[in-house]
Amino acid sequence: MAIVLNDEGPNLHLYTNQTPNGIKISMTLEELGLSYTIHTIDMRNNAQKEPWFLEMNPNGRVPALTDTFTDGKQIRLFESGSIMQYLVDRYDTNQLISYPKGSRESYEVNSWLFFQVANIGPMQGQATHFHRYVDQQHPYSESRYKNEVRRLYRVLDTHLSTSPSGYLVGDKCTIADIAHLGWIALADWSGIDAAPFPHLAKWEQKMYTRPGINRGRNVPTPHLAVELSPDKELVDRVTRENRAWVQWQQARDARDIKA
Repeated sequence: MAIVLNDEGPNLHLYTNQTPNGIKISMTLEELGLSYTIHTIDMRNNAQKEPWFLEMNPNGRVPALTDTFTDGKQIRLFESGSIMQYLVDRYDTNQLISYPKGSRESYEVNSWLFFQVANIGPMQGQATHFHRYVDQQHPYSESRYKNEVRRLYRVLDTHLSTSPSGYLVGDKCTIADIAHLGWIALADWSGIDAAPFPHLAKWEQKMYTRPGINRGRNVPTPHLAVELSPDKELVDRVTRENRAWVQWQQARDARDIKA
């Protein structure tokens, strides 16, 4: 399904779903005020593995983005951090969520962006898997990944405790902040108690005061990460549905690898 947001601007097409990585891009686009077309990828029917999608992202994951490049030809982008860098490099001419290229702050933004994509995302993803999606408990694996996520949250919390602005870098929200939000919002879903990290909790609430963030996190469907936690019946239902899909996907990937 394609939904066109706004009326004018670049020829941006976002291929996404309601995932912590997918909403990074829609939040970035909304914060920049850019026009874009949403293509909702039906992951449960494996649309992200179809040949037309693999031409955009050979890894078969959302998000992906296409645009008309400066040479007039289409550019196809994948990996959320790379897409975010592209968007600010090309379109954030007023440094709304970035800093001038080559500045001290721009390098610090990259450090925290890479911290997220190399640490928070992979570790919390594994913590979630062993907390929610396995039939048999794996105490060592679950403990190992949850402890690592707690350590990473402590790194963020300690850093934010010294930030006068309450953001990760300098005096403004940047793509470094945006990259983290979808994952931090899923702390409870991942089995992580966020109570020991008050500065991180304050930062999360600060992010929710931004109109662009709130528009973007609800693309392509409502962002229910925060509302989900108190509703045990809903949590159990979503867990069962997701567990079945994750296990089916793993079995399919295993078959494809052997083939």
